[in-house]
Amino acid sequence: MFKRILVATDGSTLSKKAVASAIALAAQNDADLVALNVVPRYPRSYFEGAMTFSAEDIGRIEAQWAEKAREMLDAVSARAKASGVRVKTATVNSDLVAEAIIAAAKKHKSDLIVMASHGRKGIKRLLLGSETQHVLAHSALPVLVLR
Repeated sequence: MFKRILVATDGSTLSKKAVASAIALAAQNDADLVALNVVPRYPRSYFEGAMTFSAEDIGRIEAQWAEKAREMLDAVSARAKASGVRVKTATVNSDLVAEAIIAAAKKHKSDLIVMASHGRKGIKRLLLGSETQHVLAHSALPVLVLR
């Protein structure tokens, strides 16, 4: 049914469940898996909501985030390979998480996007937003959401 499944992960406990489900689904369908992590860029000015740091400090922080993403995706890759699933990993630097997920799914010619949702409701959802909701609303691909 599915030939290429993209799973978006941020390393959280909830997204690890999405990864496990995506690996199982890929194994059942003999599908390729693309594991994606979206790394935000560090705010560069006070007006973007952060204290100002030197370009060197910002570079170091962003390098740490990239290393953490690589380690996380390496772990996903190892799990997928242990299950006999062909896997590719991708890291995207973007502040627009939902858009980056949709663009990566298109780029990798995915048939399905798998991701987690915290299931926030009411005022928390309004204030915190929902990347998952944005992907659901704007993706032309099917999206499997796990809670």
